[in-house]
Amino acid sequence: MTDIGLSSQLTAPLSPDARIPLIGFGTWQLSGDEARQAVAWALEAGYRHLDTATGYGNEDQVGTALRDSGVPRDQVFVTTKLPPDHVGRERQTLQQSLDKLGVDHLDLWLIHWPPNGTAGVESWKVFVEAQKEGLVRHIGVSNYSLDQIDELTSQTGVTPAVNQIKWSPVQFDRELLEGSRERGVVVEGYSPFRAAKLDDPVLTGLAEKYGKTVPQVIVRWHLQRGVVVIPKSAKRERIESNVDVFDFELSADELTAIDNLSEA
Repeated sequence: MTDIGLSSQLTAPLSPDARIPLIGFGTWQLSGDEARQAVAWALEAGYRHLDTATGYGNEDQVGTALRDSGVPRDQVFVTTKLPPDHVGRERQTLQQSLDKLGVDHLDLWLIHWPPNGTAGVESWKVFVEAQKEGLVRHIGVSNYSLDQIDELTSQTGVTPAVNQIKWSPVQFDRELLEGSRERGVVVEGYSPFRAAKLDDPVLTGLAEKYGKTVPQVIVRWHLQRGVVVIPKSAKRERIESNVDVFDFELSADELTAIDNLSEA
């Protein structure tokens, strides 16, 4: 089991005075008491970054687990997301999220999907205002292309701090990663295991070499590539295992071998 707080030691910069933990706990498809219990276990295991969304329907449970954990609010990075069909109701949705989570600000608020396939400039303007008012510390997007990010920047002068996208060894995209970094956008990956080929010989070989599981190797690859990763599980042992990745390090050649799985 990981020491409390260990997962927050690896971070990516969001601004000169703020950073985002590279390991977060995802809560997609978790609901009711299962969601509350899973988040509680995650906080016990050392996660200090929680990822939820209005569309997940579990902000109440995430907030309850955070409040009951005893972990100080300023030590936990909290993210939620605006559904694309809530365009025009951004402020109302934000206040509902704050109320359900039981917090007075978010660390990160994301537009969950491009509204109607557009960049959502008008929604982004509301996000910018909410950030200026201190209701959210950082603002970003999810499932956006670089062109859509550029449109937000050109129309408002404010670039998203984060783009949360589906990311795994088979979805590694160097051009997207480098393009994001050139723009100052942190890439955050979701569903790190769902699309991965967990029986791939490269991954199983590295897991055997280091005495780790394949998911642990995948999480470690994200960390060393500087990509935020948000694994999720409802099982305590997997929650603890997924963050137990600080006692080994992949070599440069091993990282490249995993990168190359996207071309297989």
